[in-house]
Amino acid sequence: MKVFCLGGAGNICRESVLDLVLHSQFEKITIGDFNEEVGIKLVEQLNDPRVDFVKVNVRDHEATVNQMRGYDIVMDGTTITLNGLSTACIAEAGCHGINLNGFGAEDEFDPIFRKNGKTCLPGFGMTPGVTQMMAMHAANQLDEVDEVRVSHGAFRPIAFSKSIAETTTYEYDPNLPGRIVFENGEFVQVPPFARPREINLPEPYGKTVQYIIPHAETKTLAKALSEKGVKLIEVRGTWPMKNMQLVKALYDWGFMRNDKFSVNGQEVGVLDCIADYLYNSKEGRETELYGYSLHVEVTGKRGGKNVMHSLYHTHPRSDGSQPGWEGLRAYTRNVGIPMAIATEMIARGQVNATGVITPEEAFDPTVVFRELEKRQIFIHEEVQELAD
Repeated sequence: MKVFCLGGAGNICRESVLDLVLHSQFEKITIGDFNEEVGIKLVEQLNDPRVDFVKVNVRDHEATVNQMRGYDIVMDGTTITLNGLSTACIAEAGCHGINLNGFGAEDEFDPIFRKNGKTCLPGFGMTPGVTQMMAMHAANQLDEVDEVRVSHGAFRPIAFSKSIAETTTYEYDPNLPGRIVFENGEFVQVPPFARPREINLPEPYGKTVQYIIPHAETKTLAKALSEKGVKLIEVRGTWPMKNMQLVKALYDWGFMRNDKFSVNGQEVGVLDCIADYLYNSKEGRETELYGYSLHVEVTGKRGGKNVMHSLYHTHPRSDGSQPGWEGLRAYTRNVGIPMAIATEMIARGQVNATGVITPEEAFDPTVVFRELEKRQIFIHEEVQELAD
């Protein structure tokens, strides 16, 4: 088996590459990235004969397709704005594909993947990805599902990479059409900072106030749970408190619209300027607490009784007590490892569906949980009966 790791030299996808080196049966692992210097250095650090590097410019469609041909799967670590371009290349190259984001740019290529008998799985990291596995694990134990509330805390700097800065501004764009909740059979659009809810995350994170975010889980879970009568699906998220304070201020003052203005005769977006500043500043690239925390609540009925399943996850702390999880890596490993697990499962033929599919269609949650546990990422579940 051969895997092409597009954007594999990035801060998050390099963790996926490392996981493939440590745990997978791939015979060839190619890092494809535009940054040749960083990519070659990563190959040297990994020091594994299966790993090599090629320089890729995903905007050059024909060249990228030719570079991908012959690989079993492309593990796509590119940014949200590039996922349409990257998926077009993967589809034409005749490979399976997977990425972290899952914001819908992949859907138009479904006929090509089906024609080629290949699978494309958009959005499989911690969230979206593992969150759907947690929700389905609970739902599979219920006769009926009433409500699903997905929450996560991503404890990382606001702009440790340009793709992360892009994600931050994307999710709180006031004009974004995909910020929705599912209520009583309909998708309802909501503004940024809608429906605040206090979520109690495990230590060291504690209580956080979280808001509705535009994530794939809202739509994919609505589809997967339609036969169980689901009435409400909400997906929330938060970042470190200082990050949230800044984003809220930018939203209140209109900066999130990214209005254009002129600087020395050149037109620029105000938010683009702020994002560039943050990416190049100490404040934008550091935070006090690093890591990731998922929290999923699913309520419904089993045997005529009202039941709530609460699931959350834990991982080694970022304080240096566990080698390999220090600082930022406590965040990046959480995101990168699930994509690597899913990549090998697809390549090994453990996913039967073809075309562009959802995580719920792809995997048995318990299998994913077992693989995560091997990497010191643990899923915990609590079940309680509710009053009628």
